Amino acid sequence: MRAFIAIDLPENIRATLAQRQAAFRAACPEARWTRPEGIHLTLKFLGEISEKQTGQVNEALCALGPVEKFSIEVKGFGFFPDARRPRVFWAGLEAPPDLEELAKKVEAAMSKLGFPVEGRPLTPHLTLARFKIPRPQPALQALLEPPLLGRFEVSDFYLFESKLAPQGAEYRKVLRFPL
Repeated sequence: MRAFIAIDLPENIRATLAQRQAAFRAACPEARWTRPEGIHLTLKFLGEISEKQTGQVNEALCALGPVEKFSIEVKGFGFFPDARRPRVFWAGLEAPPDLEELAKKVEAAMSKLGFPVEGRPLTPHLTLARFKIPRPQPALQALLEPPLLGRFEVSDFYLFESKLAPQGAEYRKVLRFPL
């Protein structure tokens, strides 16, 4: 199965993002918009894994050691790599060092199983859209005020399965890991 490790969002945050996406979509219809039910905070993309590897991932993540629950604020918007040549449009996240600690523990555990180490530091974000052609999006930028979109407590994370489909990726929670 194609898999990744991520923090899921509560429904109130997902609903707020869906409302904002509706307004953004009108300003930028050519973007490929992430379906609201698919928005999540990725900690580690694994790619294709076997049933045996799924068991190893489960064991490794169960053995991570203690990580305290923490809160995240969903706040503001931006572009990767930048607004002049955007490939990704995202909602920003403000989180305590606990998020980075969790991500590092997940990365280290997966590295021991042979998964490649991510070369870049964690930049917490929620992907809202992707652009096929990286060019400025002035109509979209005109709608971006830096609001606080909500706050939520992280008390668990998941191993997700990702199935690619013509209408976009579909995600299924496979395993839950409480903090």
